[in-house]
Amino acid sequence: MRIVLRSDVDHLGKRGDIREVSDGYARNFLLPKGHAIVAGSALDGQATAMRRARDRADARDREAAETVARLLVPEVIRIPARAGAEGKLFGSVTAADVVAAVTEQTGIELDRKRLHLDEAIRSLGVHEVPVKLHADVEFRVTIDVVRS
Repeated sequence: MRIVLRSDVDHLGKRGDIREVSDGYARNFLLPKGHAIVAGSALDGQATAMRRARDRADARDREAAETVARLLVPEVIRIPARAGAEGKLFGSVTAADVVAAVTEQTGIELDRKRLHLDEAIRSLGVHEVPVKLHADVEFRVTIDVVRS
């Protein structure tokens, strides 16, 4: 069955894409949830308009992400933390702590889910935290954990 996606669907496509899917998948999942509509010859223009709107929004989001990346890459974010004699922290620095420090020191608000911190920072020193704000924009924020 040919469908036009009304929203982004993982492993299938993005809004405005015309796809061929099995009848059961379309009838039982995509159509009832409102993720798609059945494609007909009259919907080709609507699908094109959806793709154009998606591309404009994507370009706008990419520009905003690149602007944030240009501002944050040269910055070194300092986070004070209590530490023992060997430089091990008594607690840890989490993604939420990094987001709070970035907001406090630069005024830029990030979503903590966009930070890809594999595990919490548990030692003093300079650490790099990868941030992915957009599919095409990924950068690293330099964090300096200092003794408070």
